[in-house]
Amino acid sequence: MNNDSLGRASTAACQLRKTYSSVTEQLETKSESKLQKQICQVVLDHFEKQYSKELGEAWDSSQYFILRQVLSTPLCWQYAVLLNKFNFSSEVENDLHLKGYHLLFPETSSCYQQSFKCYISSTPGRFPAQKHRAGKLKEYYLLNAASVLAVLALEVKSGEKVLDMCAAPGGKLIATLQYARPGLLHANEYDSLRSHWLKQTLESFIPEPLMSLVTLSQLDGRQIGNLQPEGFDKVLVDAPCSNDRLFCSDIQPATLRLAQRKVLSAIQIQVLRSAIKPLRPGGSLVYSTCTLSKAENSDVITYIRNSYNNVLPVDMSALASSTSQEFTLASGVQQHELLVLPERGKAWGPMYIYKFKKV
Repeated sequence: MNNDSLGRASTAACQLRKTYSSVTEQLETKSESKLQKQICQVVLDHFEKQYSKELGEAWDSSQYFILRQVLSTPLCWQYAVLLNKFNFSSEVENDLHLKGYHLLFPETSSCYQQSFKCYISSTPGRFPAQKHRAGKLKEYYLLNAASVLAVLALEVKSGEKVLDMCAAPGGKLIATLQYARPGLLHANEYDSLRSHWLKQTLESFIPEPLMSLVTLSQLDGRQIGNLQPEGFDKVLVDAPCSNDRLFCSDIQPATLRLAQRKVLSAIQIQVLRSAIKPLRPGGSLVYSTCTLSKAENSDVITYIRNSYNNVLPVDMSALASSTSQEFTLASGVQQHELLVLPERGKAWGPMYIYKFKKV
């Protein structure tokens, strides 16, 4: 993809992005029963056409057949419960145990960290959500467990400066603060509705004294790289993407969703190019999406690797090995990337993760 093509695609993408963001928020707040009735056949047909072309024989395998069933059946979806260490409730933890939940990373796991308690269940369903109440911290956050892998891949250490470039709705940001205590965590979200959502999330999970560690901005991710050149130890790019899990739901015309899908890779490339600038030499950058799309995943990475000689891929095989029991990982991917595939009983993902190191 040359610069002219990027520019044209970017113009179209800018016109679609706000609609896409607000629609995504609406989708995420709908109940599973309503979603179940709104699966769009036109979109499912597009899935078949695109992914059978991209994945070849693998798309016809039993693993991907199950994946298609899970993606098109919201009643099969599962949600992890990330406990808030800043307002820990033993009652909530006991209730999780009674309902059959268990720790995502038990004490025997190499990923175990005492302050990081994320509970999962092998059965579908959602633990009751807690509403936002001004001045009162929530006790837990509901999320797709695969999101946690991007935080683990980033390997934030206490005192480091971290930039979350596309931070809303805030799940990975909250998980980062549960995992470590950075010296600075800068959260950016361009879309105004999602930015408001992000602020509410922070108010619900972070005590006032710790808010001094967090700064917020509402800048275009394609320009934020100039904010503080080489000023961050870690950068997370949880890029705007097709979001296969929500993409099937028919809350807007299928033609609009398919048009959005075509231009997202241009945004992703530009945001990722911007993300390299604020990363200090020796620092790490994690790129993640929640789609299977090769155009939005490995093709974006290939473009960056061919365009920059100051970022190198980081081997993530150790993380893959230590998490393979709870997550179904796609085979045939490089050692520098992870692709989580949802299946029944492990309906996490899809989630694509790639890690760079700046030299």
